[in-house]
Amino acid sequence: METREKILQAAAEMIAEDMAAKLSVRAVAARAGVSTGSLRFHFPTQRALQDSLLARIYEDLLPGDPIRDRTLPPRERLLNCLRQVLAPLGTNEKARTAWGTIYRTFIEPEPTEPVRAAYLGHEREAERRVGHWLATLAEEGALPPGDHTRNVRFLLAVLNGLSVERALPTSESVLSAETDTLNAAVDHVFSTGPAPPAGRTRP
Repeated sequence: METREKILQAAAEMIAEDMAAKLSVRAVAARAGVSTGSLRFHFPTQRALQDSLLARIYEDLLPGDPIRDRTLPPRERLLNCLRQVLAPLGTNEKARTAWGTIYRTFIEPEPTEPVRAAYLGHEREAERRVGHWLATLAEEGALPPGDHTRNVRFLLAVLNGLSVERALPTSESVLSAETDTLNAAVDHVFSTGPAPPAGRTRP
């Protein structure tokens, strides 16, 4: 196995054991059986290692990229991307287990620097992925070019809310209500586009 893959595998094992693992250079290098210098060669900073690992985790959890499937209209592709993020959570017991883990890892403990850094790493990768979807659609002309940060945050807020709903008791079909919400979110993104440049308002 290549050194880079050994390092990523060791870091993935550490994250699987503890989602808030600090992934220090020394600890990951020891787990991978490589020198700290070798780890630094492949990942010059702790953030570079964490971001590469999270990108790999997302690729494994969400294989393929529906945003590239040009056999479907842009709106359907974005909708499929959002559905793909929610699918691994499952519903009811599986969703409760997933949210229980997130609560115990990031909400219940004191917000120490390692906990904060671990959470922000997950957040950066989620923002990168959603930003990639909107940038791809903008490149194709389906969305106007510009700063899509506002809609990235909006879509992530929708996904977070829906993932919590999957774990909570409900009197109606979760997936039916979820589909309505996702459709409304996608409609919003296509109707608003990117934020206007600083100092300017929409006509």
